Amino acid sequence: MTITTRWPRLSTKITSVTAILEIHELVKRYRAPGGATNVVVDAPSFSLASAQQVALRGESGSGKTTFLNLIAGILAPDGGAIRIDDVDITRLGESARDRLRATQVGYVFQTFNLLQGYTALQNVELAMMLGRGVDHAFARSLLEKVGMSDRLHYRPSQLSVGQQQRVAVARALANHPKLVLADEPTGNLDAANARTSLSLLRELCETNGAALLLVSHDRHVLEQFDDARDFSEINRAATSTEAAA
Repeated sequence: MTITTRWPRLSTKITSVTAILEIHELVKRYRAPGGATNVVVDAPSFSLASAQQVALRGESGSGKTTFLNLIAGILAPDGGAIRIDDVDITRLGESARDRLRATQVGYVFQTFNLLQGYTALQNVELAMMLGRGVDHAFARSLLEKVGMSDRLHYRPSQLSVGQQQRVAVARALANHPKLVLADEPTGNLDAANARTSLSLLRELCETNGAALLLVSHDRHVLEQFDDARDFSEINRAATSTEAAA
């Protein structure tokens, strides 16, 4: 099933024709205890070109994870537009967003979110079942590329934290996504494993032609990117939060 939707051209040009991600006037609010409304994301514009790699620096509570979850279609915004490969996902229903995410977007979660009852290989193959279909050879090759060829049939509980992160990286690339999102992907790793895992993630994205958007508060991670930006430059709500603090 092909997911297509059309939306009016923006009055302000925010990307080149090679853009894989376009954001315009994106807003997300949450209701706080007592009834007050907090704006967590207020992003006037942001774009990411195909195969581009960008890191965003932001402190805890600045809305980074919410920003990524909006882009992935896990959350629905309260306003604005998110366009991935010419599809405005804010105009899609939840099930259509799920299908698009399965085929177009890879996500490396901070806590990895591996299924505990399945092996490393099965975790990657299950992601393929939700997307373009299972390719056993490609699943194995991804795990081999992240150094897990001797742990294909190990369950997450039998793997170290660093090994689980490598499986998560392989799973994120399972469906040949055009966009990969990474939420503090090295936050649970020691320095050596963090450098190795980040290098693998960036290399695999480059090899597969996927754009990478990573958020982190770790300066050692950010220093590895030529294009590293402060999240408050994109999210006006984060600027307000930091000013209040």
